[in-house]
This record gives sequence, C-alpha cells and structure tokens, in this order.
Amino acid sequence: MDTKELLKKVRKIEIKTRRLSDHIFGGEYHSTFKGRGMTFSEVRQYQFGDDVRSIDWNVTARYNEPYVKVFEEERELTMMLMVDVSGSELFGTSNQFKKEIVTEISATLAFSALQNNDKVGVILFSDEVELYIPPKKGKSHVLRIIRELLEFHPKSSETNIAEALKFLTNVMKKKAIVFVLSDFIADDYDNTLRIVGNKHDVTGIRVYDEREETIPNLGMVQMQDAETGEIQLVNTQSKQVRVAYGQHYKDKVAYFTNSFNKSGCGVINCRADESYVKKLLGYFKRRG
Repeated sequence: MDTKELLKKVRKIEIKTRRLSDHIFGGEYHSTFKGRGMTFSEVRQYQFGDDVRSIDWNVTARYNEPYVKVFEEERELTMMLMVDVSGSELFGTSNQFKKEIVTEISATLAFSALQNNDKVGVILFSDEVELYIPPKKGKSHVLRIIRELLEFHPKSSETNIAEALKFLTNVMKKKAIVFVLSDFIADDYDNTLRIVGNKHDVTGIRVYDEREETIPNLGMVQMQDAETGEIQLVNTQSKQVRVAYGQHYKDKVAYFTNSFNKSGCGVINCRADESYVKKLLGYFKRRG
C-alpha cells in the first residue's frame, strides 16, 4: 500500500470511528471505566457542613483554625489494545475481513479514550509480540496506531494469546483497561488470563465470521489452515467430518467464554456482518 493510499484509508477510518466515539461512546466510556480513585487536590479552610474526617490536623495546628483536605476523582486511565494479527484474521466472507472490523473497533475505542484524555497503547501479537507501542496521549498517536493496524505485516501467522498476556504483565505495572481483540481460535491461555484479570480491567472482543462456524457440503475440497499454512483434502460430504468441525469450533468458543468469565473479565462477541456499534454500546451500558 503506498503512502497516499494508506493516508486515505487512515482518514476514512478516522472520520467514521471518531464520529462514533464522539457522539455515542464518549459518555458511555467515561461512566463505564472509572478512575483509579480519589487523589489529593488542595487544602482549604473548613466550611460548615464539611466532613470532620477530612480535617488536616497539621495545617489546622499551624494556622490555628480548621483546614480540610480536598480530594477529586483521579480520571486519567490507560487503555491497552491487544490485537491479534495472526493469519486467521484475514478470513472474511461478508463485506469485510475480520482484520478490518478489528481495526475499526480498535480505532473507535482509541478515540473514546482520547476524548477522555486517557493514554492508549497497543500490543500487536501472533504467537509472539510483533509490535509494542507504549501508551501515550494525543490524536497523532492514535492515528499512528490506526496506520500500524492497517499496514502491519506480521512475521508469524500463528497465535499465542498467553504469550501476549505475559508481555502485558511485564510492561503494565499500573492497572489498565485492556481490550483483547481476536477470533480466539486458540487455547491454553486461561491461567495467564486469570493473573491478568486480577490486576487489570480486561475485556475479550471475539470477532468472527459466520462461515467459520460450519463447513458446507461441497464434496472433496482443498483447505488451508490460515495459521499453519497446512493444506489438506477434506471430504465435506461426510457428515462425521462436518459434525467434528462444528464441535471443534464450539469447543473453542466455549473455552473463550468460560476462561474470560472465570477470570472476572468481560466478553463481547461480534460477528463480521453485525453492527459492532450495537455490541460495544450494549456492553458499556450493561457495565455502566
């Protein structure tokens, strides 16, 4: 993709997702994700009705009249977007690839954080961490994130969610709002997720295509695993094959749901041909 085409795509996504974050998600995001608590603001003279427990006795003794500590909500937060860039994200049978939906959702969330004056960082992962962009504020930073999501070419096509979560725990020492965006066709991440869920506010956003759920009866077909590159001849006429595939897919989805629920993390399921706007808004409203 040349620079002109890339900038055009970035601008298109910015216009669409910024409008959503400004008019729809701004207030919902603010009320859903609270600050880390109360932080000290100033000391002022005691006024009738003030809570006596907030009196600053050191200052009161110094000035020989009562002074109270004033606190305000510490609003600044850090959002981390953990985005799966493995081979299976390039699957799509409707109007868009899963990767494109993931990019739009990520941009919408990033602009919601920007509107709230929060920092945003990104971890792009396959079976290794491919790119880490440390959290920062500002529109130019968010646009850089969108550019990377559009243009990035991973070294590996496989997935290891546990590895990405371990990396997160190493780089994020303070509590963060974490969104993991993937199709979650992976396993063995539940134990790591439990550790991350204890420290951070984590939500898994599963983006999937309806055609992945079942195999149609097409006779003998060549199928390639998007992550391993392995090609196999599959007899889709066989009911046993179709049932086994369907069960394997259901097992992966159940593992995702159970792992996130047991770890106290949020879950959003977003099909590629459905409105992710409704999914995100519904999730924010339920949590708010």
